[in-house]
Amino acid sequence: MSLLRNLIRPYFYTRYGFHRLTGTGAFRNGHVSYVRTAPRPQWNPLKQALWNAHVKQLMESSCSVAAVVTCINAIGATQNGNSGTASQTDILDRVTTGHWKQRMSGSGYRGRRGLPLQVLGRVIEESLKVYGIKFQAVEVVHTPKNIPRQSSVRTTLKKRLHDFDRFGNGLIVAHFDQGSLVPTLNIPHISPVGAYDSAAGRVTMLDVDPEQKNPYAVDFDTFYQGLSCDYHHVLEAYGYGSGGYVYIKLR
Repeated sequence: MSLLRNLIRPYFYTRYGFHRLTGTGAFRNGHVSYVRTAPRPQWNPLKQALWNAHVKQLMESSCSVAAVVTCINAIGATQNGNSGTASQTDILDRVTTGHWKQRMSGSGYRGRRGLPLQVLGRVIEESLKVYGIKFQAVEVVHTPKNIPRQSSVRTTLKKRLHDFDRFGNGLIVAHFDQGSLVPTLNIPHISPVGAYDSAAGRVTMLDVDPEQKNPYAVDFDTFYQGLSCDYHHVLEAYGYGSGGYVYIKLR
């Protein structure tokens, strides 16, 4: 992990500086819009509960913790009224899958910090069980680059986004390159999807990063690009090959 900090971060900062100076990437005009007012969808209690339960991460590498706690408390509020059941400190003591707590520490678990996509899926499933959340399935979905626009991966994702927004029958936790969506470093990040406007084709992220003061919306293609981005090859040694998402099917 010291290699990552000492050698890889300069690469990330150089890439960030280039995009900022040239107005490219997430710095291009009209790329992202910020959401100042939370939606109040009376037809979708889960969506409203998700916005109410949204929290920011407490530690540098703990985006997974804030994302999972947000989802657990939102689903709990709609299933049995127990909102706020999980806390970011409590959940790390109760859910031990994947050496989660160690991975959040400064030294990590065997030098590895944060959660790769596959580990995130296992952590989410175990968290749902520990907190007594009823669910049908947890699916880890890899999102390949350069696939046809009408591929089943993309069309299934669009349908799941639509069904979440309209019916609240599942949640999507994105594992994505944050710098592809907003002006920041191009590093792996985890946050839940908060809304989807199928008419405009825009995805709203409930980003758990404290530096992102408001949720933000990007078009579907940009969202998919963030999911399908191949992380820097050095990160593969730490389990970060590419992104994707975890789908929590509730009914």
